Amino acid sequence: MSRSRTERLVNLVICLLATRRYLTAAQIAATVPGYEHDPEDVREHDAFQRKFERDKAELRALGVPLETGTASIFDSEPGYRIAARDYALPAIMLEPDEAAAVGVAARLWRHAGLAAAATSGLNKLRAGGVEVDPHATLGIEPVIAVDPAFEPLTAAARARCEVIFSYRVPDDDKPTVRHLQPWGVVCWRGKWYVVGHDTDREAPRCFRLSRIVGSVKTQGQPDAFEPPENLDLIGYVGRNAGPVARPNTARVLVKPGRAAGVRRFAQPVQSTTDGDVLELRYAEPDSFAAWLVGYGADVTVLGPDEVRKAVVARLEDIACVPFSSTAYELEPA
Repeated sequence: MSRSRTERLVNLVICLLATRRYLTAAQIAATVPGYEHDPEDVREHDAFQRKFERDKAELRALGVPLETGTASIFDSEPGYRIAARDYALPAIMLEPDEAAAVGVAARLWRHAGLAAAATSGLNKLRAGGVEVDPHATLGIEPVIAVDPAFEPLTAAARARCEVIFSYRVPDDDKPTVRHLQPWGVVCWRGKWYVVGHDTDREAPRCFRLSRIVGSVKTQGQPDAFEPPENLDLIGYVGRNAGPVARPNTARVLVKPGRAAGVRRFAQPVQSTTDGDVLELRYAEPDSFAAWLVGYGADVTVLGPDEVRKAVVARLEDIACVPFSSTAYELEPA
């Protein structure tokens, strides 16, 4: 079921629950977002009638007790409503952790695109003179905020569609373009993250939504990938989104007055006629080398050997030709 149809059905249920009287198809069309049309246009009106019939059938198939009737003997057109007594769930006993999870889901639903449309529909009912029961539905005002990237990423994860976005990390001044097959979006320690397969790095990655710069764009066709089985999104974020451990130390030679971004994270060792020798902490050589290569000839790696080799490999990829270590003027470690 498409996202737009899901929202329309949810708003239809809210509308029919919030009124004690039967609403005609015309009143529903004027109230529920997604049914807007010109009733004088035969083609548009026929399209609405087909859409409305499909939605009624869908609600009944889902077990929603949709009633048909008239408000009085003088009404010639039947109307529709949902009796709260028939729709309400019996008492459910939840464990504390289960209740907390339901609360989070409810708050999220009230934010994610449905609250404004539902509120608008109820306001239209009131304006039309229809009595609205304020206790018939849960509160629908948004109570939490999420990042702008939340909705496009969750939609892409549902559709299994690849996305592209710009991402900024604290160690870099400029954002980089990332290509991701999103598996899902989760909240961990008050921050929202998307987890998926990074197609540039051919590895799983998680990204904090607040660090996404600009808009998230989809590319390719839906159902382009299959998420792993038994996927634990929260567990993955918990293992990978914390502070990065940097147990290794590298030495680099930086030209005088250059590479301020490197100097910001380095510990000075000594100054020479060729530049300043600095020490840097790093996690693993490949990503560290990719960062250093961005500073070009202003930075020369002195050691260790694994970082020098990773830098040479990066330079070979950029130049598309074999790149000898002597050409890089590597000093002995």
